[in-house]
Amino acid sequence: MAVNLVNVEQVSKVYGTRALLDGVSLGVSEGDRIGVVGRNGDGKTTLIRMLAKLEEADTGRVTHNGGLRLGVLTQHDSLDPKATIRHEVIGDLADHEWAGSAKIRDVLTGLFGGLALPGFEHGLDTVIAPLSGGERRRIALAKLLIEEQDLIVLDEPTNHLDVEGISWLAGHLRARRSALVCVTHDRWFLDQVCTRMWDVQRGVVHEYEGGYSDYVFARAERERIAATEEAKRQNLMRKELAWLRRGAPARTSKPRYRIEAANELIADVPPPRDTSELMKFANARLGKTVFDLEDVTVQAGPKTLLTHLTWQLGPGDRIGLVGVNGAGKTSLLRALAEAARTQGEEQPAAGKIVVGKTVKLAYLSQEVHELNPNLRVLEAVQQVRDRVDLGKGREMTAGQLCEQFGFTKEKQWTPVGDLSGGERRRLQILRLLMDEPNVLFLDEPTNDLDIETLTQLEDLLDGWPGSMIVISHDRFFIERTTDKVMALLGDRALRMLPRGIDEYLERRQKLEEAATPSAAAAPRSSSAPAAAPAVSAQASRAAKKELQKVERQLDKLSTRETTLHQQIADNATDFEKVAKLDAELRELVTERDELEMRWLELAEDA
Repeated sequence: MAVNLVNVEQVSKVYGTRALLDGVSLGVSEGDRIGVVGRNGDGKTTLIRMLAKLEEADTGRVTHNGGLRLGVLTQHDSLDPKATIRHEVIGDLADHEWAGSAKIRDVLTGLFGGLALPGFEHGLDTVIAPLSGGERRRIALAKLLIEEQDLIVLDEPTNHLDVEGISWLAGHLRARRSALVCVTHDRWFLDQVCTRMWDVQRGVVHEYEGGYSDYVFARAERERIAATEEAKRQNLMRKELAWLRRGAPARTSKPRYRIEAANELIADVPPPRDTSELMKFANARLGKTVFDLEDVTVQAGPKTLLTHLTWQLGPGDRIGLVGVNGAGKTSLLRALAEAARTQGEEQPAAGKIVVGKTVKLAYLSQEVHELNPNLRVLEAVQQVRDRVDLGKGREMTAGQLCEQFGFTKEKQWTPVGDLSGGERRRLQILRLLMDEPNVLFLDEPTNDLDIETLTQLEDLLDGWPGSMIVISHDRFFIERTTDKVMALLGDRALRMLPRGIDEYLERRQKLEEAATPSAAAAPRSSSAPAAAPAVSAQASRAAKKELQKVERQLDKLSTRETTLHQQIADNATDFEKVAKLDAELRELVTERDELEMRWLELAEDA
């Protein structure tokens, strides 16, 4: 029987006149891996701080098992700014001692990309004081994971980690024997790591078995039966449930709740996006040209990030852009945005960017631009526009859109200066969408947003007719809102990944394996065969052009495949017709596989 590690009994906590937690009773046992979710400000961080005895409860009590070894990652680290990374993470261990530890090697490689800490000027001997908040947070996480604990409590551990770092952390935590309680808005991470969920809502904590997908199933069922939530929120939850049930392979291998009931819930819920309809509408708004790049070079100061980039962003394209830090994701968006702002007059270091005449760009950068702190939320939105056309006959007032983004009628009269960081981020996105753009660039849009706000933003983007590029380390958000994934792997090229982020992680792993010291053989003797000649610039450009052609063909095949699946479902009782459609579908899949193989060949040449 699992040993109980922590007991929370009838705990309450009040701030001012608001009860964050009201008579909450919970327990954490050996082997538990618990994800904590809920709206920003509803008490998630307060709950885990009291669980770790970092904060006192107003009433009730928290008890720890005797001798409990507890590790906590809070929002603010307690690192000594005068110390070096070596001192904080490895302590007094000699080089041969820590280098001989498989766990320490795994943690340093997973969080920093190598034992020499390549992102830090002096490696392990870098002083902590001048480092950024994100760098300090990774150091604090490394320090915690190297130690042995019975229970680990993590508050937003995926912040400041890239896709590879998040994937490594998920695998590492699954392999540990420690119990885990984790607050995060990263839904992919929750599904990979957690076996139970705590949902903090208005002072109460609801418990669910399973990861995030199971939690969505169970919560949608509970809300259907109880019928206590307003229709808008129910519909959002049902829509996300439809995405999880119909999306890329089921996110849990053994859902623990009645799938029949879940399927009944989504029987009348359409797919998240009608891609064909949105493409038609996008063509009408944008014409044939959005952004055409021909042999473009992108630089950041003296550093060259991308070279010979020939690529086209077409009407209705929804692109997820991933890549290693510093590879040029944000720089590429800035180059496109600058060309759009100056109607093509401002060009990159080399090559040419052609901007469509009808392009109206909205660019959400990582920085939150300051607004007049004395403005009310509703006034800040109405400054842009009173009403917004969402396409297909849908229209919303500024107040209605504010409500959809979690600003209740009372909150709409809050001064901007009193908003939290996450609320300001929401307001920034709101103002962008109110300006009715037809092209969206979103650079880390999920920063500081809670899961409910993320589902509302995804719902809004589902029916948004235009072209979009999303940069995000939130894998779930990219898969949910975009149709294609493209990657910058640090080799100054942009590549399409037919299999999405899984393929990105595989490619990155192969690159890292090829770059290990063992790959660098001893100096080659004069008798060794010469390396294969490099692909010529002309051949490379030809490969890029054919690559674009193949990508367009793949898009058409994807659309046709979706249509065939729908036709098969609509004619399920007509066996003769289903057989013909199925034969066509098999031919199409074969053709797609051949095109994907050709794409991979061209990608190497390009």
